[in-house]
Amino acid sequence: MPAYAVLVLLVAAERLAELVVARRNAAWSRARGAVEHGRGHYPVMVVLHTALLAGCLIEVYGAHRPFHPALGWTAAAVVAAAQALRWWCIATLGPRWNTRVLVVPGLPLVARGPYRVLRHPNYVAVVAEGAALPLVHGAWITAACFTAANVPLLAVRLRCENAALDTAAPPRVAAPAR
Repeated sequence: MPAYAVLVLLVAAERLAELVVARRNAAWSRARGAVEHGRGHYPVMVVLHTALLAGCLIEVYGAHRPFHPALGWTAAAVVAAAQALRWWCIATLGPRWNTRVLVVPGLPLVARGPYRVLRHPNYVAVVAEGAALPLVHGAWITAACFTAANVPLLAVRLRCENAALDTAAPPRVAAPAR
């Protein structure tokens, strides 16, 4: 079980790194006239994602959840893939990536990297991680509760972000290869 605690703490450290990147990127966006959308749901999102990490540890250690190798290693692979996808999104969007909905008026939507295929690939990573991280060590209640709470929150977030992007950006254009 200590290895699972290390995994959850590593994910928590990754989330803190995201916040550092988001803060830097927010300053870049605001300097270019970005407008924030959806401030009301942001604190709920922070609480839910913090509860996911806490729930993983509380359920595994409090309910003495055993590690089942077939499920655990598969879920760990999904967590790793979700992290890779998330950082691919961050790298692709560069200073435009944020945990908040900040849109710089006039910038075209990004159509490279994972955005060639999906409009919101970062949320695929969020959904995958939210289900898989608890299941690495059998915390099925946490996985189910996070998923159930995340569905309506993600619906609000997607409506907010789509509306913000649709009104603020010109049509998608592929960025030149570097």
